[in-house]
Amino acid sequence: MRKRKRRHLFSFAGAARPDLKDSIRDMIINQCQSSSSCKLVGCHRGANKCDDPLNVMKVFEASVFCLQPSGDSYTRRSTFDSILAGCIPVFFHPGSAYVQYLWHFPSTPSKYSVFISEKDIRDQKVMINETLHRIPKRQVSAMREEVIRLIPRVIYADPRAPRLETVEDAFDIAVKGVLDRVERIRRDMKEGKDPGIAFPELNTTKFDMPGPGERQS
Repeated sequence: MRKRKRRHLFSFAGAARPDLKDSIRDMIINQCQSSSSCKLVGCHRGANKCDDPLNVMKVFEASVFCLQPSGDSYTRRSTFDSILAGCIPVFFHPGSAYVQYLWHFPSTPSKYSVFISEKDIRDQKVMINETLHRIPKRQVSAMREEVIRLIPRVIYADPRAPRLETVEDAFDIAVKGVLDRVERIRRDMKEGKDPGIAFPELNTTKFDMPGPGERQS
């Protein structure tokens, strides 16, 4: 995976969402189509190349960066496909990963991903192609290494496989996170604290971009 030839600087697999008022997908598709460095896998009715997961994975495996804009929801299955392909995800909203998968992803987003604000895309202040081209090769290599290290954390490992017996997979991490949260609630209740603080998803600022060291769990 490290030595794989990635001939596309970035790629996007998806379709426009004209029915969603704040969607930036049409702008992203336009930027992709106007760049020789981008590969677009159109997911439209009829000849839908996205229906073939092998086709999508081949594109991701040949791409340095994979664009992950919000769709019907903040999160996308494509995010995990890109990680499995060793493709660095590019997010446009913190709700797509940074404040969702707190147990599974690193606390420092820039280690494994690129963030480009939806607002900057909407206001036409940023060209994705130029932004990604400016990232130094050494930094890109470090980010890809971090993405590769994430792979065991986003899959379900077969415990019967000899090499996977000691691997902490997505299920292990989720169970550990739940148990830690239960223990924290018990401790807070014993100390007379509000147990609700253990549920940051109730916080209306959850989808704000986290600053350095700001992380809820």
